[in-house]
Amino acid sequence: MADSRSKALQFAKDNRARFLEELGQLVAIPSVSADSKHTPDVLRAADWLAAKLKKLGFENIQIMPTDGHPMVAGDWRGAGPKAKTMLIYGHYDVQPVDPVELWDTPPFETTKKGDLLFGRGTSDMKGQVIATLAAVEAALHAGDVPLNMKFMLEGEEETGSPTMGAFVKKNAKTFASDFALNPDAGMLSPEIPTITYGLRGLAYFEVHITGPKMDLHSGFFGGTVRNPANELARLIAGMHDENNRVTLPGFYDPVRELDDDERAQFKRLPQDDNFYMQQTGVKQLWGEEGFTALERVTGRPTLDVNGLLSGYTGEGPKTVLPGKAMAKISCRLVADQDPYEVEKQMKKYMEENASPAVTWEVKLISDSVASISERDSAEIQAMAKAQETVWGVKPIFRREGGTIPVVGHLQGVLKVESINVGYGLPEDHIHSPNERLHLPTWEKGIDSLIHFIYNLS
Repeated sequence: MADSRSKALQFAKDNRARFLEELGQLVAIPSVSADSKHTPDVLRAADWLAAKLKKLGFENIQIMPTDGHPMVAGDWRGAGPKAKTMLIYGHYDVQPVDPVELWDTPPFETTKKGDLLFGRGTSDMKGQVIATLAAVEAALHAGDVPLNMKFMLEGEEETGSPTMGAFVKKNAKTFASDFALNPDAGMLSPEIPTITYGLRGLAYFEVHITGPKMDLHSGFFGGTVRNPANELARLIAGMHDENNRVTLPGFYDPVRELDDDERAQFKRLPQDDNFYMQQTGVKQLWGEEGFTALERVTGRPTLDVNGLLSGYTGEGPKTVLPGKAMAKISCRLVADQDPYEVEKQMKKYMEENASPAVTWEVKLISDSVASISERDSAEIQAMAKAQETVWGVKPIFRREGGTIPVVGHLQGVLKVESINVGYGLPEDHIHSPNERLHLPTWEKGIDSLIHFIYNLS
């Protein structure tokens, strides 16, 4: 086994240039899932990955239809029926590149500048998918692979994985496994390997307020007809109390509190309150009292307005009392909160607080459950040992403020825990122009995944 590990690591080293070339091929496919004109490109990316799995010797390869973009699946059972099975997750879709004029290099062409590789998807997450495929290929080449493997490669993560929940339920038998590897997380810095054990969920709403049957002259009707924009502003203002806590009825009842060990671990992280001040350029931080900024953005639930629409917003004055107003509101959720329960809480808040002079509607348009992974499982410890071997320091365990919908679905439906890692960095400009990948960190990531595979023997 030790010889196989060394052989796999040498194979990865000898094939770095080819892995980089394959990443360039995948980046060159503009698989933007949010834009229907790129639907053929999303399918091309799925075809590329299916062909790669076939070349690696995987079987039962499928491009599985969903109600959205397809899922790429395949399995390798060479370790035998008694071995554990690892499900490897990834997504091959990417964010739009707008505003394209802010890119310094062609977004769908990899450009190497020193230790950085630029291009849409290099970090999020085509680079992570190729890193995983590279580690798997190296292990299969070396032999003595101690576990069976399945791939689940998604094509609509960047649109919130809207069909993932139903898809996993429908295909639970196909993806049954003992644990999952999810390389869609990231690292805090090139020197600090990271394992993410907590991810927040999401409940995303549109709140609509309707008043008069049309826009009205504010001189004739202002002050006598309830203004939907004013009413919406009042309702939003009331969604937080004087301690900046969310006021939806029962919102905090199921929230799993941060334990003393977690809060002690958070103090090891380099993201103090001053970090958030510097990153954002704000004069003062804001949030729920009694928690640090890091605790608030990773381990506490939130409610934020993401957009507002009402009345006239063009150049110059137009003195109207708008007939309608709408807000997009997102709630980031933590372990044990249910987005459908939060939907009920939002509606109850509106019932109790909205003026009877207007009508209202709450639409839940996107949802995802939060997840917490066990920090002391055999698989997590195998990953921690792998990262320490490669980086020479123990990894940091952290919660992540964002959402990876599949992790909650795998935990809830398949009853498997996910090892959430990744080799992207905070400064990679993901979702922004000039997305990039730090190649030395990426190469270490490939090696750590190889060690992880053999640590599971």
